[in-house]
Amino acid sequence: MGLFSPDIETMEDLFKHQLQDVYYAEKQILKALPDMIEKATDPELKQGFQTHLAETERQVERLRQAFQSLGQEPKGVDCPAIDGIIEEANEVAGEVGDKEVLDAALIAAAQAVEHYEITRYGTLAAWAKQLGHTECARLFEETLAEERATDKKLTELAERKINQRAA
Repeated sequence: MGLFSPDIETMEDLFKHQLQDVYYAEKQILKALPDMIEKATDPELKQGFQTHLAETERQVERLRQAFQSLGQEPKGVDCPAIDGIIEEANEVAGEVGDKEVLDAALIAAAQAVEHYEITRYGTLAAWAKQLGHTECARLFEETLAEERATDKKLTELAERKINQRAA
């Protein structure tokens, strides 16, 4: 079921589709983070990615809770956006030989992922409130706060040292 699929007729259909989309995205992020951890050379960046891996696992669990509150089994739908972000990150990281530049590239890739997640969780939280899915809204707001905090930490790390070293 694509975003402009005839299967999406109501706001509820759209909401559930976006929930499936972000579930797929989080599962793909879980697969990508170990590689990012391995490639990162700055110890603080490596630790940040490890922390975010554990956080992402908790976020997937929250998504399962959201599905459960809706009486549905967790299910993902292909998300070309997150696939493209991850594919691009892998291509760029594979082309960078300088380890300090690689760390800057990894932060940029991680922030592209974070920004994607921020848009999705913000939208899902707003829609959940509109549709009366109070428990889902609470779960999405919790994850949204984490995603914003991760983005802020990445920005601070990049500006404090990673980008300076890469330059």
